Amino acid sequence: MEDPPRRGADRDRRGEVRAPYAVATVVAAAAYAALPDDLLLAPRFAVPAVEALLLVALLVVNPWRMDRETVWSRRAALALVAVIAATNLAALGLTVTALVRGTPAASDSGTLLTAALQIWVTGVLAFALAYAQLDRGGPVSRRRRRRDDLPPADWRFSQDEDHDAVREVARGSSVEADWVPSFPDYLYLSLTNSSAFSPADTMPLTTRAKVLMGIQASAALLTTLVVISAAVGQLGG
Repeated sequence: MEDPPRRGADRDRRGEVRAPYAVATVVAAAAYAALPDDLLLAPRFAVPAVEALLLVALLVVNPWRMDRETVWSRRAALALVAVIAATNLAALGLTVTALVRGTPAASDSGTLLTAALQIWVTGVLAFALAYAQLDRGGPVSRRRRRRDDLPPADWRFSQDEDHDAVREVARGSSVEADWVPSFPDYLYLSLTNSSAFSPADTMPLTTRAKVLMGIQASAALLTTLVVISAAVGQLGG
């Protein structure tokens, strides 16, 4: 006999753990700070310092689990994501410019390849953070609100459609288990979008989701085809 549906029984309403978000932010800041001088938008530690201040402010509100949110903490979280993403895109633009102009940073294949990988990894983390902060109102909203009160979803995950699958699959669906995505789900989405330049099993639903994924895929494609290809070509030469 099949088990009865467990609708709304499993969602952990304590809030997402802060650590993955904090680690992603620290890694992104460190990767930016390690870029060559020619590829920096501002003094080396200026951008990481701003990111650190915003992260500390968010840690004050939710040090371990993200279960509280104020207007300013929401704005700080979005500002942090915007700073990481914008400065990384600027670094990509400066890298392409350096290639065109033939600056010292672009003439060293090892330096260029390392910088390209740093920019690519930071892009994956930046957009994962962006997706997690926007979808269904953000991490606090996804865990604390009733499903009927959640803002419209920006992405449709496979769990959102699995309620009519075989029982062992349906048990983990949004309908039966009250499943909601967390940071690892958005990190996987960001990774596949940067690797395949298209969504894998998660589809964008809103205009802003499509715009963000389009920007990320275009940046990743530019990094791969232009920057990394140029660095590998220099190694081969």
